Amino acid sequence: MISKIETETQSRMEKCTESFESQIKKIRTGRASPSILDSIQVEYYGASTPLRQLANIVAEDSSHLAVTVFDRNLTPYIEKAIQNSPLGLNPSSAANLIRVPLPPLTEDRRKELIKVIRSEAEAARVAVRNIRASVNKKSKETLKKKEISEDEDRQIQDNVQKLTDRYIKKIDEFLTKKEKEVMTV
Repeated sequence: MISKIETETQSRMEKCTESFESQIKKIRTGRASPSILDSIQVEYYGASTPLRQLANIVAEDSSHLAVTVFDRNLTPYIEKAIQNSPLGLNPSSAANLIRVPLPPLTEDRRKELIKVIRSEAEAARVAVRNIRASVNKKSKETLKKKEISEDEDRQIQDNVQKLTDRYIKKIDEFLTKKEKEVMTV
């Protein structure tokens, strides 16, 4: 019973941290990262299709992305989708290759990004704490039903607290790493 609860809790907390990391990876830093374009959807034969399914995206260098389009006829549509995205990018194309230069970030923009990153981190921490609270509540309920002993309840709470601390530390480490990445000129 205890190991099942802990495994389930760990799985849920892992999903929270993975979600946080994937959200943060999309935030633009001073370096070019293909994940910046993950949110872009391209109108393809009347359907909205993720850019990743229509092209290969690689970082050419620290300030340029190269988008290699699988179908040459889609190049103008992909270029338009990148231009119309809220990222403020201005791509240029040649045949089936689209180059996306990433302008350098200003100091003000970097500070704004830090605020966004910190708020995302706090949301992830809250999610992890909510998982802890729900598990502790469930543990108390099973204790009231006398399905587990007080010692087992205490053990569950201690183990869940250790998991919570571990995942919050993981979130904080990723936050620190991303902040350094954003502030590096």
